[in-house]
Amino acid sequence: MNATKFTFDTQFEARDDVVSDAARARRRLSLTQGELDNMLALARHEGQSAGDVRAHEALAAATHDVIGTIDAALARVKADIETVREQAAGIALGAARKLARAALQSFAADEVEAALREAMHQAIGEPRIVLRAAPKIAETLQARIAEITHDEGYDGRVQIASEPAMRGADCRIEWRGAGAERSEAAIDAALSALIAKRFQDAERPTTEA
Repeated sequence: MNATKFTFDTQFEARDDVVSDAARARRRLSLTQGELDNMLALARHEGQSAGDVRAHEALAAATHDVIGTIDAALARVKADIETVREQAAGIALGAARKLARAALQSFAADEVEAALREAMHQAIGEPRIVLRAAPKIAETLQARIAEITHDEGYDGRVQIASEPAMRGADCRIEWRGAGAERSEAAIDAALSALIAKRFQDAERPTTEA
């Protein structure tokens, strides 16, 4: 009987060599350069993909933070604009009031005279008109009343009364069954309403056609 030497690497079975797992593993310990290059390229690609994902996540987080910062800044700017608008409205109203009062004081006699001339046209045919005004205005117009009535073609009598309680261009004109009045308080109220409306119109958004 011939003895066959047994090894752990190869099994002999029906004349075919069957390579054991251990032998196959030892053979695969040496890789070709191509296989090494492929493995290296795959590892590099996987690493780059993971880096790209992390970069996109970081970019998204940074973008979210920037948008939040911009929104907060816009909210602050809007609040500041509203404050400035309110302050500007107050300044404009105050300036307009001062200008109106200064104009009325400087040209008070002209304002009252204009009101009287207008009243003469409304009271045409009436026998008498009574003008009540501040003392200085009454004195000024009294000296010119003949000229005024002639210019306006009014044939009735104009009576001018001095009213110490009135000031500036305040005046009251009366004739039978009607009359007219002009006061700084009314002008001031109308001026305030006009400026308020102007600013409200400016705040309304405009739409493009």
